[in-house]
Amino acid sequence: MPIVFPFQIDPINPVHPAMPERRFCIQSPVGELEEYRNLFEDFGYSGNGPSWVEHISTMLEEADPDILEHLEFDEEGDTFVVYADSEAVVRRFLLLVQPVFGSTQLLKKYLSQTDPSDFFE
Repeated sequence: MPIVFPFQIDPINPVHPAMPERRFCIQSPVGELEEYRNLFEDFGYSGNGPSWVEHISTMLEEADPDILEHLEFDEEGDTFVVYADSEAVVRRFLLLVQPVFGSTQLLKKYLSQTDPSDFFE
């Protein structure tokens, strides 16, 4: 699958026998996205992998809570990682998240509407 900024999607092949639900890996090297990290910091967040996990999982829970049953987030330091169980779930994820995270202007608008006290990271 292609890179859909700021995400890269890779099929997992062969599928690991102990983790058959991990069919696709969606990741972003958040530590390398200085403009994004600065934007998160401007609004009181770290902007690291766990920060992205928290914001993205919150967005998904509000927009399409059923999708969370098909995703497995992996807390990484400077990398955002989530595993999806199907290509359809990857498409749903991108439809909901990429429009906000694919543009610093839209991400800024989103972050301006959040309250850091509502988040752990």
